[in-house]
Order: sequence, then structure tokens, then C-alpha cells
Amino acid sequence: MTNSESNLLNKIDENLNKIKKKNALTHCITNSVTINDCANAVLAIGGSPFMAEDVEELEEVVTIADVLVINIGKLSKDQIKAMKISSKTANDTNTPIVLDPVGVGVTELRNKTTLDLINNYDITAIRGNISEIKAIAKLVGVLDESNTAKGVDVNADDIITEGNLKANGDLICELADKLNTVILASGPLDILSDGKTTVVIDNGDDMMPLITGSGCMLSSIVGSCIGGSNPFDGSLIAILAMNIAGEKARAKVDERDEGTGSFRAYLIDYLYKTDSETLISKANIRLL
Repeated sequence: MTNSESNLLNKIDENLNKIKKKNALTHCITNSVTINDCANAVLAIGGSPFMAEDVEELEEVVTIADVLVINIGKLSKDQIKAMKISSKTANDTNTPIVLDPVGVGVTELRNKTTLDLINNYDITAIRGNISEIKAIAKLVGVLDESNTAKGVDVNADDIITEGNLKANGDLICELADKLNTVILASGPLDILSDGKTTVVIDNGDDMMPLITGSGCMLSSIVGSCIGGSNPFDGSLIAILAMNIAGEKARAKVDERDEGTGSFRAYLIDYLYKTDSETLISKANIRLL
């Protein structure tokens, strides 16, 4: 491990303590499919979830929130309006915004909504699978071509592997620099970049995509961690916490010969039990 990689790990204890102490009020405009999971994940990592969408109260809510998380998983006209009002208020109050562009690249509505948010508001961090990140890169002119997204899941041709890691890392770094944001592309290998520093995270378990909402939960805890620390370090702690909780949940499931329903419950349990010693000792990261 290089000195730079060690420095990233050395900051985990201080930043995780900040996150737990802050108990960041995490305002999530998310989708009804995963809203309960997102709220529980935020609570487990040490945040305080607030799920408001009515336009009559959004300005008040965002004004007191520590972070705004926008998830476009189940769009409606009213929700899009709520996202724009919330984003404007967040920018006016210097409240960080995390965007989860679920299914961007699948429909024109999702493309338009994502572009509107990116072009008109300051987005602090974007968390998506690599197909979604590539779709954004195409929409903003960083990438000439991208594969068609497979619904809300990553396209098989896009999956990050050791063979395409450098190319994907370069793309994510360039996109983060162009958009002046932090980007976290999650998958079997995760890539995190702020346009200057790019990190690969090789933790997690292949059972995680088999439950609904693992990506939405991750975006929500990215929000809580950013709200309690800073965009890059907060995102790194969030992905490590989620992935290592997934590894521990899988071990428990296998030990008891259980399935995905139990895995979901154990995932929340181990998010709740997240501590800096475990994150540092189990983190498998490297710089690109």
C-alpha cells in the first residue's frame, strides 16, 4: 500500500467520528420502492432521515437539512418539481446535493431530468452504477458512445473488471473534473474520483445486487457521510461501510444457510455496527 493510500485510511477514524457526532439531517427525495430501506440505512450509519416531497414545505426542510439526496428511481411530474425546488434551495443555503441517476440512459425523461439537475444546480456527488455514469458522460459530451442501460441495473458489457479498470477510471476522473463533482461508480469493483484523486475499492459481495434497494441505500448513506464530513472522504467511508457490511452479512447468511431476506436484515445490522477499526482493517483500496 502506498503512502497516499495509507493517508486515505488514516483519515477514516476522524471522519467517521465526525459523521456519528453530526447525525446529519439527511433529506431524501427517493422512490417509494426503497424509501423504507433508505431511511433505515441512514439511521444505521448514524444519520437522521427526512423524507419530504410536498412542494409547500421543501424550502423549509432543505434550509435545516445537512444534505439533500435526490434519487430519480420512480419519477413523476410532482417529484421532478420537488427536486428542482429542493436543489435551488440547497444551492442557496450551501447544502450539499447527492444525485442518484437511477436508470438514466433508459428513457428520455430520465435523461432530461438528470441533465436539468446537472446543468442548473451545483451537484456535490453523483452515485450510480457504471452504465448510469457512462450515460451521463455521453449526455455531457465526455463519451461518444455508451451501452444501453439495462433498466436500473448495470449492462453486462459495462461491468467494471480488472481488464477495463483503467479505462473506466480515466473516464470517471474526466467526468468528475468536467462536472466539478465527486463521482462514485459502484459495482464488483467501485471507482471513486473527484477529478484529481481516483480510488478503486475492491470490497463487497455478489449477493448485494440481489436485494432491491442496495444502490439507493448506498446513495442515502453517501449523503449522510458527506453531511457529516466532506464529499470525497464521506463517499469513501460510505462505500467501505456498505461493502464491508455486505461481506459480513453474506458470511452470516452462509453460516446459517439463509437467503436474501436475511441478508437484507443483516446488512442493516452491520451498517449499524460500523466502526473505524473494521473499515481500516478490511478496506481493500488502491489508487489509479
